[in-house]
Amino acid sequence: RFASAGDDGVIFLWNAQTGEKLHELHGHTHKITAIAPFSSSDGTEEKTDLIITASADRTVIIWDCSSGRQVQKVSCFHSTVKCLTVLQRLNIWLSGGSDLCVWNRKLDLLCKTSHLTDAGINALVELPKNCVAAAVGKELIIFRLSASNNGSEGWNVLEIKRLVDHQDNISSLVSVSDLTFVTGSHIGELIVWDALDWTKQASECNFWDSSVHPDVQPEIKLSQSPNETSVQHLTSDEECVFAAVGKGIYVYNLQMKRVIACQRTAHDSSVLHVEKLPNRQLISCSEDGSVRIWELREKQQLPAEPVPTGFFNMWGFGRANKQANQAAKKMQENTPVYFLELVGDLIGHSSAVQV
Repeated sequence: RFASAGDDGVIFLWNAQTGEKLHELHGHTHKITAIAPFSSSDGTEEKTDLIITASADRTVIIWDCSSGRQVQKVSCFHSTVKCLTVLQRLNIWLSGGSDLCVWNRKLDLLCKTSHLTDAGINALVELPKNCVAAAVGKELIIFRLSASNNGSEGWNVLEIKRLVDHQDNISSLVSVSDLTFVTGSHIGELIVWDALDWTKQASECNFWDSSVHPDVQPEIKLSQSPNETSVQHLTSDEECVFAAVGKGIYVYNLQMKRVIACQRTAHDSSVLHVEKLPNRQLISCSEDGSVRIWELREKQQLPAEPVPTGFFNMWGFGRANKQANQAAKKMQENTPVYFLELVGDLIGHSSAVQV
């Protein structure tokens, strides 16, 4: 099962295999801004599947997925909660808005940071050693969480580092593994970070540039609007990062440090959220109200296929001399070419689907 939600304030629960709508959850009065699984499993009771949602109505609601009913509601926020992160290991959850709040499962506020900025925290991700990374404007702030020593249920949250490598506001943040996390910005920058020492491992700037994707017909445009280059959302399967950029989806391979596949017009409007499914599948939702399922497939290449010289000139092989052609052939043999195929289209929402 999975959940989707958007501007209409309604959360839909779906059967991922059949596309059947299981529940409609009504309780928020404004658009949904964040959603997260919230499974409870203490020793006494059996595991229940819960989700937690935040809305522009400044409330957070916990829902029971089997019955579709509201379990609990918090409405003491002074600003919109833009992101939610559940730290299962520590049995706490975090909400990010104009400040970072730490909560327990009973929805008691344990501690919070002082007011950060008016723009607030746009995205949160869990890091090793009880740390979290928060995107605040162009900055990435690393916080450490620590339990109080006096035996009470108190917690402390401490700012330990600010990373200022992005040129524009950070729009998305995703954990790849215990060692790596990735950030994306409004002008299409993608940065791969070390999750332990917070150093930069790799970066990519020109997602939307046709010359980077030789199998794509270049589009003639006078200028790029910010919407077309903005990294709206990121997700990862440890091998690749899937990026929603403008109306398209791009697949960035972490080992090769390059884009290996793209679907430049995955939807009619901006892609607002992408989420991975098993078997190299991906689900995307858009401003146009559609939800689609994609599969990353390998292109079958014919062994006698001629080498396009233009492509290799772009990769810096220089003039088409003998050595370059050999290098080109070798590169083509060793580099599988992938593409994203549309395998499902889910109809249900009446307006933009945020998550």
